[in-house]
Amino acid sequence: MPSEVSDAVLFDARDDGIAVITLNRPRSRNCLTREVRDGLGAAWDRFEHDPALRVAILTALGEKAFCAGGDLKEMVATGMGVPPREMFPVPYDTVELSKPTIAAVNGAAYAGGWMIAQACDLCVASTSATFAVTEVRVGRASPWAAPLIHMIPQRIMMELLLTGRPVTARRAYEIGLVNRLAEPADLLATALDLAHEILAGAPLSVRAAREVVMLATEMGRTAALQAARHASEHCYHSEDAQEGPRAFAERRAPRWQGR
Repeated sequence: MPSEVSDAVLFDARDDGIAVITLNRPRSRNCLTREVRDGLGAAWDRFEHDPALRVAILTALGEKAFCAGGDLKEMVATGMGVPPREMFPVPYDTVELSKPTIAAVNGAAYAGGWMIAQACDLCVASTSATFAVTEVRVGRASPWAAPLIHMIPQRIMMELLLTGRPVTARRAYEIGLVNRLAEPADLLATALDLAHEILAGAPLSVRAAREVVMLATEMGRTAALQAARHASEHCYHSEDAQEGPRAFAERRAPRWQGR
């Protein structure tokens, strides 16, 4: 059964190495209130520091919204200008993570909801999900959207940010923002299937592969090749690097040790 890292966020540490992190404020459309932010921060920290957990899935309760974004009432009450740098627990940005993450988007992912879905390595979306960068409609800004340029074409990104108009899950899939689509009832199962595909790989190889992708988004071709070679050395020198070919030659499933 899922445990609570806070009343607002559920954490299910499964026996198969997958953590399912669930936003638990459907009545407020799972918006990023302080309690949700605190719960998310604690959940990501627990995932990163549990060696038995290798992949995390971020999802939410409710049919209408994955996450409607920041808490506008809080912004009004506090007269918030620029949000503090550490205000939102964003994977691989304000939260340090070294393991793969999957967003399982079950409804509207708007503004900050798009932000936390975008930050995950992969995204599975319900066919009823919608996505929007709505900051222009409420007088805010969306600097967090800058990495989108590595995911979708410039003109599509420009339209999304300038208009704030929502796009369907199908459209998000067509432009490359979403990896897989699922019927609403099959969303978590589809995300779990994707997570199991990752778990089938050698842990150090998965980590090295993720680093290669990140390096490629940060550097030019030559620099990325050099950095990727360096980042892959630990994997090549591991016991698993010998176990994989040996298992293939012996026609059996590999027994990964993660070392």
